[in-house]
Amino acid sequence: MKSLTLLTTSCPPLLAGPLPAEDAENLARGLKVLADPARLRLLSLIQSQPDQEACVCNLTEPLGLSQPTVSHHLKVLLEAGLVEREQRGSWAYFRVVPASLAGLRELLA
Repeated sequence: MKSLTLLTTSCPPLLAGPLPAEDAENLARGLKVLADPARLRLLSLIQSQPDQEACVCNLTEPLGLSQPTVSHHLKVLLEAGLVEREQRGSWAYFRVVPASLAGLRELLA
C-alpha cells in the first residue's frame, strides 16, 4: 500500500475534477486505514498525550484491546505513514505525523 503521504502528493483533490480510476483505488485503500474505529482512537489517544507520543503499553488499557492487536493496528498506521515509531530500549513510542493527516484533509477538500 502507498503511504498516505505519497498518495496525497500524487493525487489531485477529490473535488477538483473527475478522479481517475487508479487514483480512486489508491485513495480508497488509504482511507480504509482510517475506517477502523480502533485506529481512529489510537490516533486520538497518541495525539492527546502530554508529549503527543505514546508507548503500546499505554494504549492497550484505554482501547480495551490486547497488546498484539494494538501493535497490529499501529503497524498498519505506520505503513500508511500516519504515525512514526521511535525505539527506546525495549519500548517503541509512536507519534502522529500531522503532515499526512493535513495532506489527506486537502485531498478531501
